[in-house]
Amino acid sequence: MTYGNRGFSMPPVTLNILIINALLWLATIVFNKAGIFDLQAIMGMHYWRASDFNAAQLLTHMFLHKSGGIAHLFCNMFSLFMFGTTLERVLGGKRFLFYYLTCGLGAALVQQLAWEFTWEDELVKALAALNHSSYDEIRAFLNSGSAEAMESISSFWNYHIAIGASGAVFGILLAIAMLFPNMPLYIIPIPFPIKAKYMVIGYGLIEFFFGVTGTMSRVGHFAHLGGMLFGFLILMYWRYGKGSRGRYGDY
Repeated sequence: MTYGNRGFSMPPVTLNILIINALLWLATIVFNKAGIFDLQAIMGMHYWRASDFNAAQLLTHMFLHKSGGIAHLFCNMFSLFMFGTTLERVLGGKRFLFYYLTCGLGAALVQQLAWEFTWEDELVKALAALNHSSYDEIRAFLNSGSAEAMESISSFWNYHIAIGASGAVFGILLAIAMLFPNMPLYIIPIPFPIKAKYMVIGYGLIEFFFGVTGTMSRVGHFAHLGGMLFGFLILMYWRYGKGSRGRYGDY
C-alpha cells in the first residue's frame, strides 16, 4: 500500500492486522443480519468458567469489534495505524507480531482475573435489583446449590464476553512511550502536545481508576492495563534478558 509521492509503504504485519479486523467486522454485521451465526459469541472471549468458553478465544477476541457502529473499530485501528506502523519498523515484522499477540493475550488473562474476583458481586447486585431482595438473601440463594441457582450462575458466566484489539493497542502505546518517551502527541481537544511518556502514564492511571471504581463498567479497563503490563515485561526482557542485544534486542 503506497501513499503520496514519497511512496509511504505500510509494514505488512500492521496492514494485515488492519485488513483482518475490518473483514471480521463486516462479516459480523453480514452474518448477524442473515441470521447465520454470531461471530462474537463464537470468537469473543467468555469467562473461563462459562460453558461457551474455549481457549482459542484468548486470541480470537482481539480481532473482533462491536458491530453496532464503527467507532470501536475505528479508534483501535486508527491507533494501530498511527503507532503500530512505527513500532513494526523498529522491531521488525516477526517481533512486532509476537509483541502484538502477546499483549492481546496478556490483556485477556488479566481480564479473566478481574472477572474471577468480581463476577459474584456483580451477579448478587443484579439479582438483588431484579428481585427486590437483600444481598444476603441472594447470596443464600446462590449458595443453595439448587438447579435454579446453578442456572442463574451459568447464564451470568456466559453473559461476559470481551472483544476488541484495545489490549494489544495499549501495549503498542506503552512501547512507543518507552522507545520514544519524548515524542510529542496530540489529544483532541487539548491544544498543545503531550510527551508520549506522560500520555501513557496518564492513560494507565485513568484506566486503573476506572477499573477500581467500576466507572464505565462495560469497558475492559483491566484488560487495557494487562496489555500494557505484558508489553512492559516483554520490552524489559528484550532489553535485559539473557542473550539480549542492543537496547531492546536484535531487531
